[in-house]
Amino acid sequence: MGLFTGIRPTNLGIKNNCLADCPSTPNCVSSQGQGDYYIEPYALNDCDAEWEKLKTVLVSYPRSSIIKSTENYIYMESTSRLLRYVDDVEFYLDPDAKLIHVRSASRIGRTDFGVNRNRIEDIRSLLYK
Repeated sequence: MGLFTGIRPTNLGIKNNCLADCPSTPNCVSSQGQGDYYIEPYALNDCDAEWEKLKTVLVSYPRSSIIKSTENYIYMESTSRLLRYVDDVEFYLDPDAKLIHVRSASRIGRTDFGVNRNRIEDIRSLLYK
């Protein structure tokens, strides 16, 4: 474990069809957030096929590990290369809306220099490839 891993949050997961709110620090993005925290969810055509493809993308995503995976939720930890900061990344499949809601947040620190937003967009590009 690195110096900047922090403690795994206990408020993650799906509660009332929602992922956790972003903290008040500007180092989080969420498709269920507002303002600067907001990022578009992943729109789906074929929920089952694209959910399976997302799992394949995440298994090989650099410096990341899937911690929990269910039929409609994935929790992944992603670690920065240099200082080993850990970010918590979540995906929630909403088949009725044909969306995958996303959330990516730094565990510690105040800013992330856009890393969480860039990660979600990078995964989006791999999913739609």
